[in-house]
Amino acid sequence: MVNLTIDGKAVQAPEGSTILEAARSAGFHIPTLCYLKDLNEVGACRVCVVEVEGHERLVASCNRLVEEGMVVNTNTVNVRKTRRMNIKMLLSRHDCKCATCIRNGNCQLQSVAKTYGITDTGFDEHITHVDWPEDFPLIRNEAKCISCMRCIQVCDKIQSIDIWDLTRSGSYAHVDVAKNKDIKNSNCVLCGQCITHCPVGALHERDDTQKILDAIDDPEITTIVQIAPSIRTAWAEEFGVSREFATIKRMVAALRHAGFDYIINTDFSADLTITEEASEFVDRFTRHDQYTWPMFTSCCPGWVRFVKSQYPEFVDNLSTSKSPMEMFGATVKTYYSEMLGLDPKKVFSIAIMPCLAKKAEADYPSMSTIEGYQDVDAVLTNREAIRMVRAQNLVISELPEEEFDQPLGNGSGAGVIFGATGGVMEAALRTASFYINGKNPAPDAFRDVRGLKGWKEATFHVNDSISVRVAVVSGLGNTRALLEALKKGEVSYDFVEVMACPGGCAGGGGQPIHEGEELAGERGQVLYGLDEKMDLRFSHENPAIQRAYKEYFVKPLSSRAEAILHTDQRAWKMPNEK
Repeated sequence: MVNLTIDGKAVQAPEGSTILEAARSAGFHIPTLCYLKDLNEVGACRVCVVEVEGHERLVASCNRLVEEGMVVNTNTVNVRKTRRMNIKMLLSRHDCKCATCIRNGNCQLQSVAKTYGITDTGFDEHITHVDWPEDFPLIRNEAKCISCMRCIQVCDKIQSIDIWDLTRSGSYAHVDVAKNKDIKNSNCVLCGQCITHCPVGALHERDDTQKILDAIDDPEITTIVQIAPSIRTAWAEEFGVSREFATIKRMVAALRHAGFDYIINTDFSADLTITEEASEFVDRFTRHDQYTWPMFTSCCPGWVRFVKSQYPEFVDNLSTSKSPMEMFGATVKTYYSEMLGLDPKKVFSIAIMPCLAKKAEADYPSMSTIEGYQDVDAVLTNREAIRMVRAQNLVISELPEEEFDQPLGNGSGAGVIFGATGGVMEAALRTASFYINGKNPAPDAFRDVRGLKGWKEATFHVNDSISVRVAVVSGLGNTRALLEALKKGEVSYDFVEVMACPGGCAGGGGQPIHEGEELAGERGQVLYGLDEKMDLRFSHENPAIQRAYKEYFVKPLSSRAEAILHTDQRAWKMPNEK
């Protein structure tokens, strides 16, 4: 431990700690903007400066290590004056139209400016505007960027994609797409982690809410919206109500108030995906020598974009099963429309997802069951859905619970845990084990794949003669490490689940943003808790799934199921694909 003094108080901190860490652990608040622990400790914004006795200049507390006997002052006249000047300089280079900014009320620059009572910058404005393709799912507004470099570090160190870089130098330096590429010609996987780690409104998803509102207002159109499993863990975080109160049924009530005609549960199609994907795995496993291994899950479009652009040699290892979102869209335009007596050409299918890559997935030419019509017509992130709910002026704490529309409103516990890393694997193994043995395993037999560790491995003995080697990875940096190990022959698996975002969909790039908090673990535990309380915990036992096969899809991997619920992963191209 290192002994130091902060604002007159004796403090002990572990050797190797920064002044910022020591101050926060002792209850002293030092503002930051660019700081991300272990990722971005570059002191670029200079908002965290403090005085250290014996040093003529102020130092950045985020990257200055504590020393024995160090005396630190965090709130002197010089410190406050310097912080105010640095904040004003940042504001002079930032488009300060806060009222119309997507991050209004949830912006770190806005917060520190308010803390220091800044109402005028005192500097001439130097705001840069750069053209950006407005139809791309990820939008960047150069006029909002404060060059904190968080997006660069997250994309590089966590996701290993290197989409962003600091271009030019000196006072002309600014963040842009690396290697002078246009974003559409880059290998961006649309994970959205740069958005959730941006402290201001420089990065955000393409806003598709007006497109949905137009469909709702069109009397000729029937709107059908699906809600992904991980949405229920986070949709009410910004409304000040507990997760226990903010049930998915209260979100159904909010969306029904917004005017959607039918509200259905993506847990249903998660069960449908498991039924198809588990059948696909068992079919491959029984003909082991006819396939290359491992088989990879395909429900995460960010991961699919990654493997197609970075490791195309593994594309054929992907499951051909569509993601739950796309299976639902395909089911809505076929089986469900037929059941309701609707013209599928006049059905507008909407998905609320924790993800930006879903916006791109919906537009792939291979995601069209009826010729010329998409399976999913529009995708909203959780944040967009929250904005739509807020616009209804509802009192969330007074919302009743309302049921999903049937029969596509029911899902199993296996479908619920899709939103957590390891959940897809666990759900698939529950059903695959049933297909192999003819009886259900214990519902929690495969819980060893749970947890936030970025790369997990397990071997499960399905019966006395069959063992399955599996791996679960989340975060694309971990994914790259696994794929490299596979290429070198250092590891060998039968089945691998990949989620692009750390912690899975619960930590998705379309989820609500909370500065300095990573909530994937907490949200994931909510999903596992829901699974444990459910009477129905196996996808293949979902009565709505059984009915769908009996009335329409015949059986898993049937010709109709293959045509509607499966896809060709090579039917669309990433920019660098041949």
